[in-house]
Amino acid sequence: MLFEELSLSKSIQKAVFEEGYTNPTPIQEQAIPLILAGNDLIGCAQTGTGKTAAFAIPIIHQLHRIVGSSKKPKKIRALVVTPTRELAVQIGQSFDTYAKYTNLTQLTIFGGVSQNPQVDELKSGVDILIATPGRLLDLHKQGFVDLDHLHALVLDEADQMLDMGFVNDVKKIVKLTPKNRQTLLFSATMPLAIRELAEMFLTDPETVTVSPVSSTAEKVEQRIYFVEKGEKRNLLYNLLQNDNLTDVLVFARTKHGADNIVKALRKKNVAAEAIHGDKSQNARQRVLDAFKNKEIGVLIATDIAARGIDIDQLPYVVNFDLPNIPETYVHRIGRTGRAGNGGIAISFCSKDEHGYWKDIQRLIKVDVKIITDHPYPWHSGNPGTVDAKPKTNNRSGKSNKSRKSDVSKKNKKRWY
Repeated sequence: MLFEELSLSKSIQKAVFEEGYTNPTPIQEQAIPLILAGNDLIGCAQTGTGKTAAFAIPIIHQLHRIVGSSKKPKKIRALVVTPTRELAVQIGQSFDTYAKYTNLTQLTIFGGVSQNPQVDELKSGVDILIATPGRLLDLHKQGFVDLDHLHALVLDEADQMLDMGFVNDVKKIVKLTPKNRQTLLFSATMPLAIRELAEMFLTDPETVTVSPVSSTAEKVEQRIYFVEKGEKRNLLYNLLQNDNLTDVLVFARTKHGADNIVKALRKKNVAAEAIHGDKSQNARQRVLDAFKNKEIGVLIATDIAARGIDIDQLPYVVNFDLPNIPETYVHRIGRTGRAGNGGIAISFCSKDEHGYWKDIQRLIKVDVKIITDHPYPWHSGNPGTVDAKPKTNNRSGKSNKSRKSDVSKKNKKRWY
């Protein structure tokens, strides 16, 4: 399929073609016609699949038809709620790109910075608002945000919003919007909590799922190092130096761990920075910009902070700490090897993480290359192969999968 077959306005087609896009991605091909038809939508897709354009393009098309070249004061007609500043900024840039030949305006608001410039723009009027939950509710409470004219509501990265504790904020935001809105929910994963959220807020939604989580792993070259826990920093430095790795995204399990990796690398004169929840949003944006501009070669991130990182040609991902949820591993390594570019995912596995690695293998069903020729192997013991049963990783005697299960037990819109 070609973009020109989607019956989009010429203004949008021109903007899309200038970006070099001729064929929509799978999620765009499936979602855009459904959104144009006025359906509520649940989209299960990871970052890097083109999901932002999948909702931005049809929203711009519909609003352009409604607003046209009207000189009337602008009202907020589309709202995109997303969990982090980084994601909000990227989404705002996408709307700017696709709407540049229309008279639609967008504003991105988030906390951690002065609200005054954001308030000034809200007073001037905007068509599309991209917001993080806290700042949105704060400005609404002050009377600067009016959602009474809203046509489309997008809840992006819904699973991350739940992880970050925004579920109550999201519920408050939805209550502030008209009942006849069109609602679009996008999430990288679809746990029970997300499905329950969708049932609360969406009406007869269509569902689009692309790139099943296990298949993403097949597109990336993967390597595993079985290493003593106390030697992981030395192994990371060894790889950076001997293999001349640069533009490396390193995943750490905790904020404290991320900071310690940075300190260890800096002692060896490696330009490294960390990005995590304890950093101010301004500091996180500065670090991210420095990484994208190649001013630093190594970025250490926790999983939640990394959701805001969207880099087209990221050659290396390192799992310094293995995640205890297998799907998280796939999301991590999916940040490399995008758009047909090569990508390498390197994982460190200490003895206490071996159970995690077995669970990951069961999910991805890919033979991962084991690197034995390195200076810091396990002192004793054999990594072996995948056992028939998941390893117990907690005192209750339940596997990760069982614990996840226990935790889990917890009319069409036509506005054009």
